[in-house]
Amino acid sequence: MRRPPRQSRNGLTVGIASDALVEGVFREEWGRTLAILVRTLGDVQLAEDAVQEAFAAALERWPRDGAPDNPGSWLLTTARNRAIDRIRRERTLTHKTELLAALEKTRPKAEAEEAEDPIPDERLSLIFACCHPALSTEAQVALTLRALGGLSTEEIARAFLVPEPAMAQRLVRAKRKIRAAGIPFRVPPDHLLPERLRAVLAVLYLIFNEGYGPPPRADLCEEAIRLGKMLALLMPDEPEAFGLLALMLLHDARRGARLDPEGELVLLDDQNHELWDAERIDEGRRMLERALPLRQPGPYQLQAAIASLHLDVETDWPQIAALYGRLAQFTPSPVIELNRAVAVAMAEGPDRGLELIDEIYGLDRYRHLHSARADLLRRLGRSDEAAVAYAQALELSTQPTERAFLKRRLAEVRSSP
Repeated sequence: MRRPPRQSRNGLTVGIASDALVEGVFREEWGRTLAILVRTLGDVQLAEDAVQEAFAAALERWPRDGAPDNPGSWLLTTARNRAIDRIRRERTLTHKTELLAALEKTRPKAEAEEAEDPIPDERLSLIFACCHPALSTEAQVALTLRALGGLSTEEIARAFLVPEPAMAQRLVRAKRKIRAAGIPFRVPPDHLLPERLRAVLAVLYLIFNEGYGPPPRADLCEEAIRLGKMLALLMPDEPEAFGLLALMLLHDARRGARLDPEGELVLLDDQNHELWDAERIDEGRRMLERALPLRQPGPYQLQAAIASLHLDVETDWPQIAALYGRLAQFTPSPVIELNRAVAVAMAEGPDRGLELIDEIYGLDRYRHLHSARADLLRRLGRSDEAAVAYAQALELSTQPTERAFLKRRLAEVRSSP
């Protein structure tokens, strides 16, 4: 479940994960409220502090007094007022006057008007600001995960495999750079959109992967898919936007089958197909079909095509292996080579797959290499070697569901004759 930041700059602790009422609204309104204030103020930290305080107020008042009829409007009003209080305390007179005038434009309308004219959605503008080329790629992704996905600094640090204090400093530097450089909070003009697309796609896919787990967090998957749909609508001539959307939809279609009732990981071949979301599969394939006529193949489209083939009744492993080979031409990577090796193993036999895996360099600390190698050794009846490989994968794994699966397989091969 997505959580709001645990602590704001002034030390305010926001424990929203403990209250289901506010937690549900947080999933819907955090990114939108923050984006509106950032667009108005041009200051990510000031806006974030104000929104944090608004959610802290909601956590205090709503369980006692009940949620307002329009939670989004209440949160925007409260965050706006908190921002005004901060500006009056902290800013010089000239800057104070400018910011207060800008905030006046965010004053919610009367309730009757608001029903016809909802609060504007500025999240896509915020994504492009966070992905500005003046920021490093890591800062772009981290800042957008923080601002749009609502991930805590701890969660982002885990996604980047860096210590939490280092990630906190990275986020602070990125916010300062946005303010100092005057990076605009708006969707770029048409002639700049293509060059900014790659970073935005990477951001959305990282948000999706954080939600895909394990453990699964459906709200983050839905947020990434929602933003992906917005991006595809904005850029209908960009096939990779449709490719990424298709990829996320096709993966998400299997979310309900990835864990068994005890919460343990279920491999693709063992999943109950009746638990797959047929509507989401159809939608994903339609998005892929929207991309193909544009005749500009790219990595996300290829991955979506692979994901689609995995959902067929009979898996076409030779075709999947060929697509991984094509994908490696776009984005050379030992991880892609590992995936290709697994597909080849399924098409040509575990011996050939094992040969290819043993030719891959640079993945000694990558748990999936060891678990894939272990599985091939198990299928070949080489139980002792498989046990060593499973133990290596287990040592590198931190996810409880994944560790439970690896422990089970390790016990199986150790008990084999």
